[in-house]
Amino acid sequence: MMIYSSLIKSKANGEKKFAVLIDPDKADQHYIQRLLRLTAKAEVDYFFVGGSLVIDDQLDTCVKQLKKHSDIPVILFPGSTFQISFHADAILFLSLISGRNPELLIGKQVIAAPYLRKSALEILPTGYLLVDGGVPTTVSYISGTTPIPADKPEIAMCTAMAGEMLGMKLLYLDAGSGARQPASNQMIRMLSENTSAPLILGGGVRTPELAFEKAKAGADITVVGNAIEKDPELITEIAHAIHAAGNKSTSFVEVDSDK
Repeated sequence: MMIYSSLIKSKANGEKKFAVLIDPDKADQHYIQRLLRLTAKAEVDYFFVGGSLVIDDQLDTCVKQLKKHSDIPVILFPGSTFQISFHADAILFLSLISGRNPELLIGKQVIAAPYLRKSALEILPTGYLLVDGGVPTTVSYISGTTPIPADKPEIAMCTAMAGEMLGMKLLYLDAGSGARQPASNQMIRMLSENTSAPLILGGGVRTPELAFEKAKAGADITVVGNAIEKDPELITEIAHAIHAAGNKSTSFVEVDSDK
């Protein structure tokens, strides 16, 4: 089944998914091997690969390793047109709809389009919304855009609605890597209740408790990267928490007591 079709089916069934974000610059062979062991055991749903900066040209190598040793789908989360690997399964074709930088709304996409047309990658048109996570982040600096204020959920909601009406198949609400806090439950809930596209949440999720809370609020896919870079062992607990959020008969307390 294609990734988008599976996401739509999962959303309809109320299932919650967990994606581990991998920055190729920080993922040496030892780190990837450790991740592969932990993600297989925890039943992680997706690998997201990419970053605002990819300096060492390790993207292709990283993707190849993941595909060679795992059946978990690999989805590119590109920070630029240079971050394309034809060895991945799919790519989030991002448009920064929360900003007013034309290069990231459509400019970079025009450059990438002919290359992507030649690939076998599944293209996932994604409306990208950057929200204030409490500190300046790399993505806000690189993109030259102002994040949506954390206390203005109605702006995020209207932006998401517009993105969906323009044809975006996925919505990505991101506080950025290293954020002090993720998007609020109120903001997540407003997007989830007023749009039908699967909602991806990233940035600021550091604990299983937060992951459970955000999934319950309406995030269909929760992405965790920075916290896992610091402590890969969190993968199992966060995976259990997110999957429990989609199980109406299971509470996080019940899952936590199984440790």
